[in-house]
Amino acid sequence: MSTLQEKVCPHVRNMKQSGFGVLLGRARQIKEELKQGERKPYTEVIDVSSGDLHSAGLKPLSFVRQVLAACLYPELMSSNRLPVDVKQRARRLLGACSGESVGSYTAASGIPDIVHKLSEFITRRDGGVLSHPQNIYISPGSQWSITNLLKLLVNNSASPRTGVLIPVPCHATTIMSLMQVGAAIVPYYLNEEQGWKLQVEELHRALESAKGICNPVALYVINPGNPSGHVQSRESIQEVIQFVSEQRLFLLADEVYQEYIYGEKEFFSYKRVLGEMGPPLSDTVELASFYSASKGFLGECGLRGGYVELVNLDPAVMKHVYTLFSKDSCAPVLAQIALDLMVDPPQPGDPSHPLYNMVGSANLRPAFLTQVVNSLPGFSCHPVEGGAFVFPRLHLPPKAIQKAKKAGMQPDMFYCSRLLEEGGVLTKPGSEYGQKEGTYHIRFCILPTVDIMEELLKRLTSFHMQFMKDFS
Repeated sequence: MSTLQEKVCPHVRNMKQSGFGVLLGRARQIKEELKQGERKPYTEVIDVSSGDLHSAGLKPLSFVRQVLAACLYPELMSSNRLPVDVKQRARRLLGACSGESVGSYTAASGIPDIVHKLSEFITRRDGGVLSHPQNIYISPGSQWSITNLLKLLVNNSASPRTGVLIPVPCHATTIMSLMQVGAAIVPYYLNEEQGWKLQVEELHRALESAKGICNPVALYVINPGNPSGHVQSRESIQEVIQFVSEQRLFLLADEVYQEYIYGEKEFFSYKRVLGEMGPPLSDTVELASFYSASKGFLGECGLRGGYVELVNLDPAVMKHVYTLFSKDSCAPVLAQIALDLMVDPPQPGDPSHPLYNMVGSANLRPAFLTQVVNSLPGFSCHPVEGGAFVFPRLHLPPKAIQKAKKAGMQPDMFYCSRLLEEGGVLTKPGSEYGQKEGTYHIRFCILPTVDIMEELLKRLTSFHMQFMKDFS
């Protein structure tokens, strides 16, 4: 046994590799087999397993890429190929960089000019509830900020262990982050029968279940839900805020899909609702709110840009926050620029606005997708209210469940594996996110191009009907 193998941190050992990694590896093999000319019922793999919009076929926004290109290579601004507003934005952003170069370090919290833009955006979004730049930290993606806050909250040498309440279902990256810092996971279940509603009664049950096992210090919420696709009402958020105040819990609000709201639903940030509730809650409830350029309308996952806004933290604690965020110098400068472009897009009258606005107003078709999925026998799906995913429930035949168990697989993993092999569609099983015992789900992204989505539904329908027939 090697020296390193003996000394690997036990919390890292507990970070189990996702079962989805096997599917992802097989998808890569299938793509290579197709390149080598192997005959299959399809000519390409459709990957809707993640919220990576560019990978799913959506083209990057011209305005964003033009500004980034001009910042990387300022000589482009001497040509007449770039719109005037692109050149103006690039000059302003370069002027905010040390040495007028994106290759320079920035302040630990981010380029001050961009941090102020984020603060102005938050104040507009929240109906005038003030945001203060000194409470905002830009990071290499929102998950990086979440992990940093967990490091601040979790005492991994405490007895009993530090606990964090998280929703079921919950995306796997946060679960991995909790394992990494040595936190005890305290699950609370969203009510699927009521459209994945977050119920305060369930929060009380989860908190009670933790007694004698761990010491819960925080509540993590995802709004809009991932993978559930639910959007919390103002009243629901008020109930959660009241709960964390009474139980003296820190509130972690993951709001990265706030731009994707459908139908009659409306997005309310936790920061806004807290501010509008007034004292004493607005002055005492400790909150961290997260947003990202990866999951927003820009879809720039690879640039790794996000931010956290902190509310009501003691100045002594903020000193530790600064230390945590400064240990890696700063977030990537191009990611910081992407955040600026996300919160301050082209306005009416700007040369880039017509094209940007046309793309931004595209119909994302969630109601149609839900209707198609619900038309398939063995599927049931609540309307998608927000976010990037549909998360239908699979009512699998007993024979399929037995077959999966014989193969040593979760039933929904078995279904996703067959869908990949026979239909050429890569999705994620509900077992990756947590689900009630005896229920099965799959998750797939609803944001690809129309052509890709039509082909996806065609393949899913054909495969599913044959699958149900085979195991009936």
